[in-house]
Amino acid sequence: MRTPAAGFLPDFCNVRMVFLVVLATELMALILALAQPIQSGLWAYLGQTSLFMQWITLLCTAVLCRLRNVLAKRPVWQAALVSYAIILLVTWLFSVLAYSVGMVPIVLPMQPTDFYLRNLAIAGIVGAVVLRYFYLQQQYRHRLYLEAEARNEALQARIQPHFLFNSMNIIASLTRSNPRLAEQVVENLSDLFRASLAKADKRVSLKEELELCQRYLDIEQLRLGARLNVDMRVDESLYDVQLPLLLIQPLVENAVYHGIQPRTEGGWVRIHAEDSGDQVRIVIRNPLPEQQSTAGHGLALDNIRERLAYWFGEKAALDTGQQGEEFVAELRLPKEPTT
Repeated sequence: MRTPAAGFLPDFCNVRMVFLVVLATELMALILALAQPIQSGLWAYLGQTSLFMQWITLLCTAVLCRLRNVLAKRPVWQAALVSYAIILLVTWLFSVLAYSVGMVPIVLPMQPTDFYLRNLAIAGIVGAVVLRYFYLQQQYRHRLYLEAEARNEALQARIQPHFLFNSMNIIASLTRSNPRLAEQVVENLSDLFRASLAKADKRVSLKEELELCQRYLDIEQLRLGARLNVDMRVDESLYDVQLPLLLIQPLVENAVYHGIQPRTEGGWVRIHAEDSGDQVRIVIRNPLPEQQSTAGHGLALDNIRERLAYWFGEKAALDTGQQGEEFVAELRLPKEPTT
């Protein structure tokens, strides 16, 4: 999988990105048309300019789309130079072609060399600004990734001691009375710690993530007994949806640690996943503690939101809050993975 720092160019193969490129080009064409001292025929000039510029930008987009995987493996400065050279080369080639067939969107007569240099100057300035923007955006995304990874490590350092201590007590109490169950707890604990030590960019299927949640709940069930009740309902058609590892499990742990453990009578943790059009909707509910306190929620929730922002941008979200006598965490993810 491509790491956050591996490439700074967006996915030009994405339909949404192509639409944004076309829209930005059309706005640029409109600005150039309004800047010309045209006495008449503004719309004809705008149409000709738009056609000329759209061909250049769409051809550049297609080339960068094809080379995206190759450029993502190169250092940023090399990818930037190649991308800049592609923009200039495509502009020059299409300018030569346009001039040869008489499709020259200019008001006053212009020699071929002047026409080519004019177009290259515009493409060079605009291309440099756009590539700089993509680079700064990539740096911001990379910083988000590092911050999320650091928060994840801090979260692990806070959670693991108390969970490990409780799990060891369970294993010790089961070693003589039920060795087979003790062995199962050890296996569940091993899987959980193996996941917590995995790289922050690892992806798993929704089914694998929920199986990890179930292993955690099985351990807590032995500790809390009848006080912990679980209702997990998942649309099986969503099992193959990809998501970052340990995205749901911290929410389940919060539900148990803050919603079930403080209550004398315990309660239900409800985990529901359903198809919501182009998104997966995952809702985790737990009862409010008898003495309400949100201490400890913030670090885990902020970490999840930062990971969502890095991996999915605006396509995913985490909403939390009280609904009646319950605390509800609603996670919305795109069905298709974002690369």
